[in-house]
Amino acid sequence: MISKRHFLFNLILVFVPWLTILFIGKRSFRRYSFAGVFIIVFEIINHMYGHKRNWWKFYNKRKSFLRDEIPFSIGPYMPLSMWLLKISYGNFKKFITLNAIADGIFAFFIINVLKKVKIVRLNKLNNFQFFLYLHYKAYLLYGFQYLMEKTRGYKLYM
Repeated sequence: MISKRHFLFNLILVFVPWLTILFIGKRSFRRYSFAGVFIIVFEIINHMYGHKRNWWKFYNKRKSFLRDEIPFSIGPYMPLSMWLLKISYGNFKKFITLNAIADGIFAFFIINVLKKVKIVRLNKLNNFQFFLYLHYKAYLLYGFQYLMEKTRGYKLYM
């Protein structure tokens, strides 16, 4: 059974990032939404692999991929990816730097907070390995958006 703390955390994890999309603009939403969907699908596949390998452990008694990992996939990944693309697309160094900062904050600080409040902890990964697990997807995201821009005929600096 899911605890009230975990349920509230899942609600916040999903809804707060999606509320920020209201401020991204219609044009940017259309421009970056395919890359956002791509990264969600890719992240769900990664979470399934990590779940199977026990790379992290949720504190709830029964394991549930839908209750535990899916909120992390559908919550922050697409909105954050779209925001980072909007802020820095066209400047690869800036994009990678911003992604490294966001991934580092999550891998080295937020995951420790989540451990203290007994939501999730790392099991077979250390913080640096978890950072690499998060960060390598930034290159895929940028490459996917680059291909989308190339096939759609967008200019890099709209």
